[in-house]
Amino acid sequence: MPPLLPVLAICFVATLIRSTFGFGESLVAVPLLALVIPLEVAVPLAVLISILVATIVVVQDHEQIHFESAKWLIVFALLGIPLGLVILLGVNPYGVKLGLGGLVVAYSAYALFSKRTLHLERDSRLWLFACGFLSGVLGGAYGINGPPLVIYGNLRRWDAQQFRATLQAYFLPASFLGATGFALNGLLTWHVLRYLLLCLPAIVPTVFLGRSLNRRLQGSSFFKYVYAGLIVVGTLLVVFTLAGISTG
Repeated sequence: MPPLLPVLAICFVATLIRSTFGFGESLVAVPLLALVIPLEVAVPLAVLISILVATIVVVQDHEQIHFESAKWLIVFALLGIPLGLVILLGVNPYGVKLGLGGLVVAYSAYALFSKRTLHLERDSRLWLFACGFLSGVLGGAYGINGPPLVIYGNLRRWDAQQFRATLQAYFLPASFLGATGFALNGLLTWHVLRYLLLCLPAIVPTVFLGRSLNRRLQGSSFFKYVYAGLIVVGTLLVVFTLAGISTG
């Protein structure tokens, strides 16, 4: 096995991001893990970590979850995943990833600095479909589900705790589906499971640390941090694409 310390450090950082903000760890975990372990190990490991983090958060903060919103986001995401797979298999990923990264940066910058904001008092089936479907498309194509979910959470004015918990209710079944696919294709090997077991000391306590940090992010400042994080995510996607580093 390669040196364990870099893997532990990457899992710590990725878990801290996921547990604090509710999303965004995949663009950190997969490319960096792929630098020290094989990609066919890094991707399933990242999915298993996602399941573990989501499970802990859902158990911790189930009372903060908007279950109705999560349910419809999942349903509509499932409709978008096939289109995402078509894009993955049939479209030049280089140009699409550059365009996606640029779009994420541009929209996040607009949302961060714009004074005009739309607010949904209650769930909107139209917005649930738009954000859920687009999340499925982006997740199926490139494993980047988060940006459309951020948009919906901001429209609904969820606080930091509600946003974090509701997104885990979305990611938990989505990650299980991904893990099932890996298992059926023989990618959930003992090698992957051994890494997961070895990384538990860097993952489990960090979920609680992220929860503590999340609870310190209050009011509108939370989504300012989230959109700033999305600018970083979009920038990383562009940089990784230009550098030829896989993001999953």
